[in-house]
Amino acid sequence: MTKKLSVGTRCIHSGNLPENGDPRVFPLVQSTTFKYDSADFLGDLFDLKEAGFFYSRVANPTVADLEAKIADLEGGVGAVATSSGMSAIALAIFTLCKSGDHIVALSNLYGGTVSFFTNTVKRYGIDVTFVPVNAPDEVIQEAIQKNTKVVYGETIGNPRVEVLDIERIANVAHKNGVPLVIDNTFATPILCRPFEFGADIVLHSTTKYIDGHARALGGIVVDGGKFDWNNGKFSDFVEPDPSYHGLSFVEAFGNAAFSVKARVAYIRDIGFVQAPFNAFLTTLGLETLALRIERHSSNAQKIAEYLESHDKVEWVSYPGLKSNPTYELKQKYLPKGASGVIAFGVKGSSEDAKKFIDNLEVFSLVTHVADAKSCVIHPASTTHRQLSKEQLEKGGITETLVRLSVGIEDIEDLLADIENALSKL
Repeated sequence: MTKKLSVGTRCIHSGNLPENGDPRVFPLVQSTTFKYDSADFLGDLFDLKEAGFFYSRVANPTVADLEAKIADLEGGVGAVATSSGMSAIALAIFTLCKSGDHIVALSNLYGGTVSFFTNTVKRYGIDVTFVPVNAPDEVIQEAIQKNTKVVYGETIGNPRVEVLDIERIANVAHKNGVPLVIDNTFATPILCRPFEFGADIVLHSTTKYIDGHARALGGIVVDGGKFDWNNGKFSDFVEPDPSYHGLSFVEAFGNAAFSVKARVAYIRDIGFVQAPFNAFLTTLGLETLALRIERHSSNAQKIAEYLESHDKVEWVSYPGLKSNPTYELKQKYLPKGASGVIAFGVKGSSEDAKKFIDNLEVFSLVTHVADAKSCVIHPASTTHRQLSKEQLEKGGITETLVRLSVGIEDIEDLLADIENALSKL
């Protein structure tokens, strides 16, 4: 086929295409091991001289099918699936950074990511500087140091749902020889493909919209294949690797050096690989991603407009609203829709916000987001509970903030549920 298929069609048809007589649905390969007839060939697999599968902690056919699909959807050269979204973040960071290195992070981040940067990576000698989301170039430039190895942000922040100015921030990072890593979980490749705007590494919690049904934990890291690892700052990619008999990842794997190293060094040694069954379930969810995201976005737009006009709501943050500070960025990066997550503030106190949540019936109070079923949470007392008061303030996470994850139910039912809960305040 000469015509490039649309992203919605590729959700269904990308990956390992069946040949004559093959099963149309790629099978679940629930095997830890793979049989070979030649000791020399298996040895070449271990030395990365041949492609194939030898142990599912490193690679598995079902997981590889999911990786190929998402790499294609994002426009990357390779992908590595992990056991969770947090392990995808860890894989990206530890592949790029070592003790003594530094990260610049935009502040529009999920609480677990903030905690990872604030606490965990510092135990490994990696320092992090946070700058405001969409900070001016000079502020980001001032934060970048000689040992900075990553600039990190989210396409749509969690939970305040600000849209990141990816292209501008990528330009600042690249002027300093640093890759831009983007968490694209809320946007998905249906609404935004960060590689097209200069991002270098894209990651997802596949647990969210990509699976879409709250059935399978997972994460994935996608390699854009365009960053110059030969710029003098990333010797681990260029110099001989003693664990692979002096192999240079850049020389051996070219523009896929990052994704190969992530798999054969860190997935191999740490083992946070995605399970084949989870990958199988996630692939099933992926097939309807384009349809679901369209409904998530249209439902959320209507609810955000309703909330904005309600006398018991103090403020609403949703990129699809013209009143939103990042509305123009939404028009540039998310022209097809602003996804399904809304942040808003109930008038009153923290107790009023919690009372609103307790009175909802269709929206479920769960520790989750980006699901086919609508859900709700109070971030300050749950997902961002570990953050200090100062960190909460910097992230714009107030005591009255409620995060709605708008599902694909009938919009009239969702609006009625919200109206009923607000009427009881």
